[in-house]
Amino acid sequence: MATEEAAKPSPLPPYPEMILAAIEGLGDKNGSNKSAISRYIEGKYGELPPAHPSLLTAHLSRMKESGELIFLKNNYFRADAPDAPPKRGRGRPPKVRDPNAPPLPPKAPSTGSPRPRGRPPKPKDPLDAAVAQATAGMPKARGRPPKKAKTEAAASPAPAPAPAPAGDGSAPVKRGRGRPPKVRPAAPSETAAA
Repeated sequence: MATEEAAKPSPLPPYPEMILAAIEGLGDKNGSNKSAISRYIEGKYGELPPAHPSLLTAHLSRMKESGELIFLKNNYFRADAPDAPPKRGRGRPPKVRDPNAPPLPPKAPSTGSPRPRGRPPKPKDPLDAAVAQATAGMPKARGRPPKKAKTEAAASPAPAPAPAPAGDGSAPVKRGRGRPPKVRPAAPSETAAA
């Protein structure tokens, strides 16, 4: 008995056929949404598998990806229908040109090669290239590399302006980093009060 039930073909046609028949049967010029297609199939074919909603969703998405259906504004259209909207490509659509506008002047041919895109490469230092070639086979040291020593020319490209002398005639004091400490008035001493 189990072999008779297994050999018996399913009375339902394949889902893609049922979906296309439902879209044609509904005949809406604005397309058919998923719930309308599901109601049409349930009404026409009666007994459906318990996984009907997930099967319908899977087949609709597969047909949409393959190009059999067009999905627009939450509605499905047949791709070969005469009233189906035109399929739009990806990205921003091109600007609409005014037919009355004068044509653009042709671009002058450039004499040299066009400038390459992106940031220009940094000038290569021959000393860095030699060091890199010499240390190519050596293992890389662990941790942070030591700070490079500044050369005399790079350390002071222009002489710094001399600081103004202090008002009391003493040598100028170099200011430290950060906010200076708050100056407190000198406490009156006992001898000054007397």
